[in-house]
Amino acid sequence: MLDKEILKYIDKSVLCWLATVDSNNQPNVSPKEVFTVFQNKAIVIANIASPKTVKNIKQNPLVCISFIDVFVQKGFQLKGRASILDKSNPLFEPVEQVLLKITKGLYPFSSITYIEVEKVKPIVAPSYFLYPETTTEEQQIKNALKTYDIQKLLKL
Repeated sequence: MLDKEILKYIDKSVLCWLATVDSNNQPNVSPKEVFTVFQNKAIVIANIASPKTVKNIKQNPLVCISFIDVFVQKGFQLKGRASILDKSNPLFEPVEQVLLKITKGLYPFSSITYIEVEKVKPIVAPSYFLYPETTTEEQQIKNALKTYDIQKLLKL
């Protein structure tokens, strides 16, 4: 289910957004900075500052995670079931090792969100549909660089 295309967008994404539901059925979306794929079958997220996310998942494991490449404005939405791995879980240590390569020890975490993906849906900016004759990935990148004024940011 987690094919090369999805892996490419995970690698290009700086953040992902994880949606959970609390005990009152109220949605909660939280940005996550440290996430990756584990064994090409699950998305794993370091729980760095995530008490609400952890609590929600323990009450309701259904989640939705999304990530995009902000320059080409494409990505994926994944839905599945999450569980919280703590140090007593046999999966914790191998998953922790994968996440520590990302954090380099700078962001401590004592639990991990482990998402078994059940559904995959591409995310594509509307301009690709509205203006298919002029909207290309290259044009989207140029527009994003201009919008975010990357040249100015590089001078900082």
